[in-house]
Amino acid sequence: MKSRLIRTIVMALSILGASFLCKAFGLGFEARVESVKDFLILLLGAIILGFLNGTIGRLLKFLTIPLNCLTFGLFALVINAGVLFAAAKLKFGFWIDEAQPMRGFIAAFVASALISIMSGLLGTLVSDDS
Repeated sequence: MKSRLIRTIVMALSILGASFLCKAFGLGFEARVESVKDFLILLLGAIILGFLNGTIGRLLKFLTIPLNCLTFGLFALVINAGVLFAAAKLKFGFWIDEAQPMRGFIAAFVASALISIMSGLLGTLVSDDS
């Protein structure tokens, strides 16, 4: 239980980091935390993102194995971006600017790659023993 909470916090921090970097590049992915309540909402958003990634994301990755093999696994990034885009539509702590649809997908694509990298790096600091 303690390990799951720590991993959820790591995911929320990764979302915040990706938001910071996307703002620096002028992309439309944003997460705003100004109070404890905002951080708790972001934690809920991280839980929802993890749930969607674990269910819909895995199912889509399984169904697109041939396409994933043809693209040497790069299509998994598109699926991750789609799952992040779906989770961002719920607006639990993070969202994507949808003023221009293609720009929104690019923001989701870059943000999902950044979240994966940051979550992986921060996840190495967390032991699985807890």
